[in-house]
Amino acid sequence: MQRGRRLAFDFGDVRIGVAVCDPDGILASPLITLKTSDKNLSVTLHNLFEECKPIAIYIGKPSNMDGSNGSAVSKVEIFGQLIATITDTPISFIDERMSTVSAARSMRESGVSAKAAKSRIDQAAAVAILEFALSIEKNQP
Repeated sequence: MQRGRRLAFDFGDVRIGVAVCDPDGILASPLITLKTSDKNLSVTLHNLFEECKPIAIYIGKPSNMDGSNGSAVSKVEIFGQLIATITDTPISFIDERMSTVSAARSMRESGVSAKAAKSRIDQAAAVAILEFALSIEKNQP
């Protein structure tokens, strides 16, 4: 597996959870929650890419349980196009089925209130997306 940081995004109508991994691709960690409506989102993303210098970017793709595209796929694809105008880092879409559900469950199990967990759930979902992407990378020949 190539050495370098990777970023993952859990795109939502209100918030975008972001996760990053260490250069060895071992540990995925929550990084930040962005507001989808932020008028400076492009600048924020640019600064994030400059700071982290990722070698890969993963964006959760909302699929239905049967594997077909979910209703939010077009919004996620537009977000991916925005990222592509900011960086030439390779972008991959990762099946995010259940990432937010599992993140919310983990938060509840650890005693975090629903109100306190809102933005952290988005970050935790991004971590789940990144962990899945890293496992795919590790299993490639």
